[in-house]
Amino acid sequence: MKNTGQFDKMTQSPVERLIPSLALPMIISMLVTAIYNTADTFFVSQINTSASGAVGVVFSVMSIMQALGFLFGMGAGSNISRLLGEKNYSRADEIASTAFVVTFVLGVFIAVFGMAFNRSIVSVLGATDTILPYAQNYAMYIFIGTPFICSSFVLNNIMRAQGRAFFSMVGLTFGGVLNIVLDPVFIFVFDMGIGGAAVATLISQFISFVILLVFCTRKSDMVALKLSAVSKKAVIYADIIKMGLPSFSRQALASIANILLNIGAMAYGDAAVSAMSIVGRTSFIMTAVLLGFGQGFQPVAGFAYGARMYGRVRRAFKFTLLSGMAALMCLSAVCFFSADNIIVLFRKSDADVIMIGALALKLQCATMFLQPVSIVSNMLLQSVGKPVEATLTSISRQGLFFIPIVLVLPHFAGLLGVQASQPLSDVLAAVFCVYYIKKFFDEIPLEDEAVLKI
Repeated sequence: MKNTGQFDKMTQSPVERLIPSLALPMIISMLVTAIYNTADTFFVSQINTSASGAVGVVFSVMSIMQALGFLFGMGAGSNISRLLGEKNYSRADEIASTAFVVTFVLGVFIAVFGMAFNRSIVSVLGATDTILPYAQNYAMYIFIGTPFICSSFVLNNIMRAQGRAFFSMVGLTFGGVLNIVLDPVFIFVFDMGIGGAAVATLISQFISFVILLVFCTRKSDMVALKLSAVSKKAVIYADIIKMGLPSFSRQALASIANILLNIGAMAYGDAAVSAMSIVGRTSFIMTAVLLGFGQGFQPVAGFAYGARMYGRVRRAFKFTLLSGMAALMCLSAVCFFSADNIIVLFRKSDADVIMIGALALKLQCATMFLQPVSIVSNMLLQSVGKPVEATLTSISRQGLFFIPIVLVLPHFAGLLGVQASQPLSDVLAAVFCVYYIKKFFDEIPLEDEAVLKI
């Protein structure tokens, strides 16, 4: 029997209470994920500057894996929330099961390809001659874990889409904490160096995958994950890909942007590559809070839109946007005034890393409060089934603005151009997304159009 009590909760509870209740587990999950990624950088940075830079290079590989996971995970999640709002449970089962199986199979193919062409891949991603051996060692273990890393994103989104954020948090958080504990053990105690950090990540990702899979195969939830529900119909794959494309585009462009950032920083040596890697991890901790809050917002928006409760969609968006901006203002202010000390934590013995990283971090903090405009707008448009608008807003930050800026600005401003590329793109993306979100709200009714049949 499907859980109708969960349907009532998602469509009737005040958004000011419901969104934070769903967001808190996701914020914790995102923070743990960000912290364990940062922990990899922190522990590896204790080896040397080249090893620190290698983590930044291989992060582009992980971004590609995340892009695949987001394509099918967010695509499935967006459809599932709206289908549950319509009480179309059989279609939701079909989409969830199809997305999971396809992602796992594609993950296996990527793993085989990545291990076969490891050296060539990390070279293209921006590894210098001194960074290359460290990047190869780290990437090999990451490729092995590809099927589990990609599939975990799908399982996570299936849980979130039905308002089961707590169970998603348990799986992600347990794996993240385990990774933080295992990092120093494998790196220093077992003397595996940077490869030890990758082994710790591989083990933790597999454990998270198993926990999430157990939760997703329970019979008591609104969505049932089962092999028999995997679809052979093209329309199902089209529905998933169509709604997952915005997240895929955003994440794929983030990977390309990271590659170009590494290439731009290469001209200034390993210290610049290492510094930008550290800044990226530190900034993501702040962004993780926003992403977690937004992930609590998405199923609420999807349920409400599917049930034609348009006034509820408006209230949910406004509450999430303002809360996100306020939170990032506070976090970025603290980070701005602590920038030098933060970079010192990673590479206290390298003055160049500290100097380059501190300025880059301060510039990023100065525009951080604008990220909710583009991110929450994109999350809304994806949740309500607007693939074109969602794709445009998702690619705006990294694709439309960052990539052209990082390719051009360093030629005029040198290293400062590398450091300022992301902050400048954040400003332009926010302005760009305002148009699309205003257009969406102008086109829908001010209040609810349907009386729910519960």
